[in-house]
Amino acid sequence: MSLKSLLRVCALATATVASAGSAFAATEWTMASGYPESSFFTQNIRKFIEAVEERTNGELKIDLRSNDSLIKLDNIKRAVQSGQIPIGEIRMGVYGNEQEMFNLDNIPGVVPTFEKSWKLMEAQKPFYDKWFGRHGMQVLTYVAWPGQGFFTKEPITSLDDIKDVRLRIYSQQTQIMGKELGAIAIILPFAEVPQAFATGMIDALWTSAQSGTDVQVWDYLDVFTYTGTMHNKNAIIVNQRALRALPDDVRQIVIEEGEKATARGWEMAKAASDEREQVLKDHGMTINQAPQDILDRIDEIGKEMVADWVTRASDEEKAVYEDYQASLK
Repeated sequence: MSLKSLLRVCALATATVASAGSAFAATEWTMASGYPESSFFTQNIRKFIEAVEERTNGELKIDLRSNDSLIKLDNIKRAVQSGQIPIGEIRMGVYGNEQEMFNLDNIPGVVPTFEKSWKLMEAQKPFYDKWFGRHGMQVLTYVAWPGQGFFTKEPITSLDDIKDVRLRIYSQQTQIMGKELGAIAIILPFAEVPQAFATGMIDALWTSAQSGTDVQVWDYLDVFTYTGTMHNKNAIIVNQRALRALPDDVRQIVIEEGEKATARGWEMAKAASDEREQVLKDHGMTINQAPQDILDRIDEIGKEMVADWVTRASDEEKAVYEDYQASLK
């Protein structure tokens, strides 16, 4: 073989090895979430993904499958835990049957504002670090929901207007609240809401203005009655094995961008609360504040539920709640 031919072969071999090394260096994750692209939750995740890919120079790519298109929202935690997918977004209140802590900020009145929701998150983080760690996962990001309210056909002027209303809710705690208010409270996944309206299964919603716009609630209802009441949380979780498999610098970037997504998500939630109410108005909906008798009754129900929660919570969980209460003083 001539020297020229030998040099050509060596060059090709070097290029092949470099190409292969580059290909093997890149990691691709598939991520599942339950909300549409219009949701601020999804928009926040997109910003997280963009930042991770930019800071790692494409060494970690994340393919987000939103709006229940890959895995149903309530099944995402199991998929991440089992390693079916490495990362996903969950609605934390879904898992109250596994641990009482998940129920706490679903109780009416525990976190009626964004500020209190942030304080509860800070109190809960050490507990959740341990809990998710024991189950092979890690939380990267927490983001609060905007305040909640009733979507109805007619205005709500008193408690009597809620009685026997077929009300879609989303957790055991909101189901208890709905029943105590006199409604027929039905738990339904977010993605099933349009079909439930179409079939007459429900005739009202309990949710935020964000979710109301996500399902184009103006196609079915005319009034949003805001109560505030709760600001429960979503979280981005990751499989620990998948996270540990990343190079140290890439893993650190994922964690850092997760922390940034928490701070950014809280601000996006606050902005979304006002923006989404304006979208509702733009589509002809009326926005009202809840009458006092409803707010008073929700407050009573919440206190009863907290007292019941304390009887079931572990000492560690009760300590978290006590730390949270102390932070409010």
